Amino acid sequence: MTKKKILIVDDEEGIRLLFKEELEEDGYSTVLASTGEEALEQLTGGSFDLVLLDIKMPGMDGVEVLRRVKEQWKALPVILCTAYPHYKQDFGTWASDAYVVKSSDLKELKEKVREVLGK
Repeated sequence: MTKKKILIVDDEEGIRLLFKEELEEDGYSTVLASTGEEALEQLTGGSFDLVLLDIKMPGMDGVEVLRRVKEQWKALPVILCTAYPHYKQDFGTWASDAYVVKSSDLKELKEKVREVLGK
């Protein structure tokens, strides 16, 4: 069985590496992007099963990336992962498949990943 491939998009290196380590321990394959623009380049060049997307990033923010992903890859699930719970009220975030508030406990994030990927 091939590993599910997850694109992790976050401008904070520590978060990217933490998510990568934790998700790879759970048997996923990961690719990292530090900007929205880089994320879209990765998506254009590869095939992914899921995008983990930060909202607040310099340049193109996660809401804009989400909009573009859903335009080009309608079936690709996106989990928004942010430190700011108030974005959940933003209409632009509603197209995401799940919304997780960042915390040091990655249990909720991992559960959402499993749920969205149907594991």
